[in-house]
Amino acid sequence: MKLLAVTSCPNGIAHTYMAAEKLAQTAAEAGIDIKVETQGSIGAENVLTEEEIEAADGIILAVDKSIEMDRFEGKRVLSCAVSDAIRKPEELIQRFESGEVPVHRSREEAGETDDITQTNPTHKEERGQNLIYRSLMNGVSYMIPFVVVGGLLIALSLGLGGEPGAKGLVVPEDSVWSSILKVGEAAFTFMVPILAGYIAVSIADRPGLAPGMIGGFIAADGSFYGSEAGAGFIGGILAGFIAGIITRWIKSLPVPSVLQPIMPILVIPLTASTLVALLFIFVVGAPIASLMEGLTQFLQGMQGTSKVLLALILGAMIAFDMGGPVNKVAFLFGAAMIAEGQTFIMGAIAAAICTPPLGMGLATLLARRKYHQEEQEAGKAALAMGLVGITEGAIPFAAGDPLRVIPAMMVGSMTASTVAMLSGVTDNVPHGGPIVAAVQAVGNVPMFFVAIAAGTVVTALLVNVLKKNAEVQRSESD
Repeated sequence: MKLLAVTSCPNGIAHTYMAAEKLAQTAAEAGIDIKVETQGSIGAENVLTEEEIEAADGIILAVDKSIEMDRFEGKRVLSCAVSDAIRKPEELIQRFESGEVPVHRSREEAGETDDITQTNPTHKEERGQNLIYRSLMNGVSYMIPFVVVGGLLIALSLGLGGEPGAKGLVVPEDSVWSSILKVGEAAFTFMVPILAGYIAVSIADRPGLAPGMIGGFIAADGSFYGSEAGAGFIGGILAGFIAGIITRWIKSLPVPSVLQPIMPILVIPLTASTLVALLFIFVVGAPIASLMEGLTQFLQGMQGTSKVLLALILGAMIAFDMGGPVNKVAFLFGAAMIAEGQTFIMGAIAAAICTPPLGMGLATLLARRKYHQEEQEAGKAALAMGLVGITEGAIPFAAGDPLRVIPAMMVGSMTASTVAMLSGVTDNVPHGGPIVAAVQAVGNVPMFFVAIAAGTVVTALLVNVLKKNAEVQRSESD
């Protein structure tokens, strides 16, 4: 028997190659000839040729994201989760030996639109249950390089070329670090559109890319709906799912045969992009702008209340969306208070700002088994970003597992801001992280670092208590 296989997980790192190795090993032990194509983060490797596909007795698709199916027309195809190839490869191969695998049919013949699952109705029902997880991880896997590259370039430029000023750490325009800073900021601008675009791709395949990225850009740019800050990565996630669902719905509509050739390249992207944009600008965006105004007024009215309560609220807001609108409201409030001489407010915020990335970086070091390999690498970058006060370094973790990660980070930032507030830490520069102490903008430096350390440890320990092992998370999602 000659078998072929394709393995691909959302992150495209560890599980893709683990599955390929298990299939190859199991087939060799059974005396079966097999070739495995891996579609990892660096692209397709060991690609199956047309001749090999034609001569094969069957194909195993151990994939957790969309792949091209047309080349397997007329062959026996078994679709499964990538974790199935790792845990039970013998069972998958046995199904070919017993003749239980159906022949793959084209979309038109099968009357289905899901590229991955049309050969296995039972698996389709199972996979529908984890659509949210698969889509989130698909978006996160493509977003991480932009966060890491952009964040580290910004960190380098601020750390080596930044100077304290009224607007925070400022890089002189005539220095090489200014150009590096601009490149890092450019990389960051792609972060939310990429996240939204590839969430939509996971739901609706390639026609969802343009609507998703356009929706993500609108979500990140508050000028579309009158907000000083955009909707952040949370808005990007929402835009991605809206774009994916709308695109998939449009794809399912019956159209005359004369329009079918232009549907995927013109009609679907244009219609879906317009609907997503209008929905986000006029329905989703307006409440966000109103919420930001309300939060600003709320904080302004709290200036005479308990310092502890104010610190708790500011810390929670800073960590909630990591550079998003809620974070921006708290940050701008602290910056405004510097001009009024209340630098202790910015001191509390400065400690809270760096806690999410530092906490998540520490968490990946303390419990590596709870994080995929790609997340472990992102954790190292998050540590560097945290040192210069780039809260966005924690976004990949929050986007991939928001219900566990965000609450843990909020508690950690609340801890840091409260310790800083009670110990009288001050900050004369609208920026955060250890870098502001290095440029001598912080008062009571020892307690500033104590506050950061406390928040970082609380974040790391709490998130690791809440999170399950990476393999368990993937197994439950399959």
